Amino acid sequence: MITTFVLLCCLAVLVLYVLSSLFLLRNPQILHTRKHLAFSARNIAHRGGAGERIENTVEAYTHAVEVGADMLELDCHMTKDGHVVVSHDEDLRRQTGKDVMISSLNVQELPLYKERLEVTFNTGQFSTGQDRKFALLEDVFKTFPTIPINIEVKVEDDTLIEKVASLVRSYGRDAITVWATESNDLLSKCRKQNSAMPFMFTLRRGLMLLLFFYTGLLPFIPLRENLLQFYLPRVFNRKYIPDESLLRHRLVIFLIEKLTMRKALFEHLVKRGIEVQLFVCNEDSDIEAAFAVGATGVMTDYPSLLSDWLRKHPNIPPRSVIQAKNL
Repeated sequence: MITTFVLLCCLAVLVLYVLSSLFLLRNPQILHTRKHLAFSARNIAHRGGAGERIENTVEAYTHAVEVGADMLELDCHMTKDGHVVVSHDEDLRRQTGKDVMISSLNVQELPLYKERLEVTFNTGQFSTGQDRKFALLEDVFKTFPTIPINIEVKVEDDTLIEKVASLVRSYGRDAITVWATESNDLLSKCRKQNSAMPFMFTLRRGLMLLLFFYTGLLPFIPLRENLLQFYLPRVFNRKYIPDESLLRHRLVIFLIEKLTMRKALFEHLVKRGIEVQLFVCNEDSDIEAAFAVGATGVMTDYPSLLSDWLRKHPNIPPRSVIQAKNL
């Protein structure tokens, strides 16, 4: 009798937990105060729109904003003489043909980009442009003072992080400039230098987010992050071939997609005021898939393409969702 009673009690607690978790997943405002970012972004130009102009140049960013991008994405490295340069790679071989590191050069010694540069997420396609100069982060801030910018930090460089944080403060961009990195340790250093900037989930925190979601704990857990940025898995091995051999297996990508592309998860995050941005979407079908699963924004190498798609689908994501973030 006692054993049966204990089992029934455990079952009742489990059922109550499951029902509570499901209810709070749909109604997170009961436990959590909604976050309010100073911006919302549906069209995020990856590397400034690397498919339409040479990546990470002022020309690319200018073009992206002119065609409708409402957020820019970039990476930073530092030159030998202490200038913060916008560049995806630290080794310039892919972009310039010169096998040299940015950190080994003074800013005046930086080579030009190639005349034709292959688009990383659209293999076999190339971009061109009049501007082949590497941009300084400060120049981007000066040129686009009100445009939100996502800055990914890839390297363990305390001085670089300090300089980026200082530039953000100097230009009064704390609320519209995002810290982005996959590393928990790097993010801690970034936030130590400027804690006023919004920030994204790191890889480790993203995995924890999935664990919380699948165990039902997510509705009860406070979240510090402001944005979730993640690959749209379906782009892998079609036009983008990853370096990691594991990610070249169709079964692996299938499992990643099934585990991560969960509309209930994304809707919960959005209700808590967390932006969900999926990348890198360079075809109409991928853009449609990203918004269909609950993304609030899409990162693309072709901001013109995305702008055209959004004009044809003005209510995706719903305007009420985006407007609510700015209240």
